[in-house]
Amino acid sequence: MIARLGLAALAILSLLLALGVGLNPYELNILVQAATYAIAVLGLVIVLGLTGQISLAQAGFFGLGAYGVALGTTIYHLPFLVSLVAGMVIAALMGAALGASTLRLGGHYLAMVTISFQQILTLVLTNWISVTRGPDGIRDIPRPILFGVSFAESGRYLAFCLVLLYLAIYAIWRLKQTRLGLGMQAVRDNELAAEVVGVNTYVTKVIAFILSAALGGLGGGLFAGGFGFISPDQFSFAESVVFMTMALLGGVQSPFGAALGTFILILMPEWLRFLKVFYLAIYGLAVILIVRFMPNGIWGYVEGLRRRQAPAPIGPVEPLELLSSRDVKGGTLLEVQDLAKHFGGLKAVDGVDLSIERGTCQALIGPNGSGKTTLLNVLSGIYKPTRGAIRYKGENVAGMSPHMLAARGVGRTFQNIRLFGSLTALENVVIGALRPGHDVPGGMAGVRARALAALDFVGMLDQAELIVSGLPYGYQRRIEIARALAGNPGLLLLDEPGAGLNLTEKQGLVELLRRLKGHGMTIFLIDHDMNLVEQVAECITVLNFGRKIAEGTPREVLRHPEVRKAYLGEETDADAA
Repeated sequence: MIARLGLAALAILSLLLALGVGLNPYELNILVQAATYAIAVLGLVIVLGLTGQISLAQAGFFGLGAYGVALGTTIYHLPFLVSLVAGMVIAALMGAALGASTLRLGGHYLAMVTISFQQILTLVLTNWISVTRGPDGIRDIPRPILFGVSFAESGRYLAFCLVLLYLAIYAIWRLKQTRLGLGMQAVRDNELAAEVVGVNTYVTKVIAFILSAALGGLGGGLFAGGFGFISPDQFSFAESVVFMTMALLGGVQSPFGAALGTFILILMPEWLRFLKVFYLAIYGLAVILIVRFMPNGIWGYVEGLRRRQAPAPIGPVEPLELLSSRDVKGGTLLEVQDLAKHFGGLKAVDGVDLSIERGTCQALIGPNGSGKTTLLNVLSGIYKPTRGAIRYKGENVAGMSPHMLAARGVGRTFQNIRLFGSLTALENVVIGALRPGHDVPGGMAGVRARALAALDFVGMLDQAELIVSGLPYGYQRRIEIARALAGNPGLLLLDEPGAGLNLTEKQGLVELLRRLKGHGMTIFLIDHDMNLVEQVAECITVLNFGRKIAEGTPREVLRHPEVRKAYLGEETDADAA
């Protein structure tokens, strides 16, 4: 509701400005600057707010768009729109190149790369005089004439900029609810969990940089047309810091917040000029206070107030349907042969063979440090094996990335819960339901219905609209399982699902796993709680020092002398001899 009101208010403002509201030329120019800057700042909503990647090069993309329009219209005499699109394309290509660096870099290293890109670009714009005209800049940049309508008049040009700003805000608002936008938010909150549910994190980050750079180029092109003159000093690193401040002030995770922060930072000095020499100090103090007491930005603070309201109850949902319940034909689902994973001289997994039958629950146990989680990480693609084969449904999937395995139907949970902490339980499970290779009829409405069914299956339907980071630990465990189930996996890997649960919660987990078995789900789990394992597993595999030492039914395994020695330190007959 708040988002729709914001869009409606901006649309009305654009119409009033198009009709003329009596603003003087100086005021119109200030608003043109705010509108064009806001479009560029929206790029930071995508790359930082949604995807969590730090970029301090937005002024560089802004400058590429500005120079695209300036050179295109004044030197090459191209139409304004052609020049604008050319500038956006050049900025997007530079953004793609910068985004490609995210394969190896992240955090402050990525920030350093973007700063270096910004500084290099500023030097190029300043010193490539034959093309950019150097420090003198480019003058007499014309405003557009579109479909026979001239936008030379400042009020009309401002309305044009505001309409494009409106469309950009709406597009990002819609993006947040799409497969790509939800994938971006998953990458922001937890890259590893995003990969495991089927998000190609690298491609997602590159797309985020491309979209961010294109919006920077759009804002820069409109800025050049609005002011008729540009020079390299307008697109320096200092301007990138200003853009970042605008985004953080308003709320970097919301397009409305980013636009609001931009207008506040540009208009506030004008509002405070009556204070004369004191206005800059008061302006700075106001910004500090907002950042201090509203760490998520102004819009983030408003959203926080809205979320404090009790969510509306969710009505009855359809029961969860699992493909495995219709596709259990027996036979081997997963076969592992001579699997090894070495870390230098450490043989964490060393020549393991095992097979998992369809529709069964198989457990993997062993002392701490025996290689259980390493084996699970290899099976889910987090680690690439040193040697060996992994055949899933007959296909050798050894070495495939987690998102590729997720697309083939391998789902998993983690020993240390990896949920997307800033999202609701429902949004977490929706991301799981959107995994590649799992087509849900009915579009996003069908995906939402499946996510609700998965939450209902694990008993978490009442928590659907709550942010998961504020939920109890046991609830988070169930939501992580629901996220995996929503993607309809053929094989469910559970890494110590009982860790951290009390006795009541563990018994609830046992009943949940039994229900999954009743639906024909194939489960491979790790857990230290032998009582839990005995209640759900038909077969147990035991590891010690990375090697398989026993396998069989719970009764057979627990009586095995090698197992007793590994767990209890008892001597075997061979040791005694």
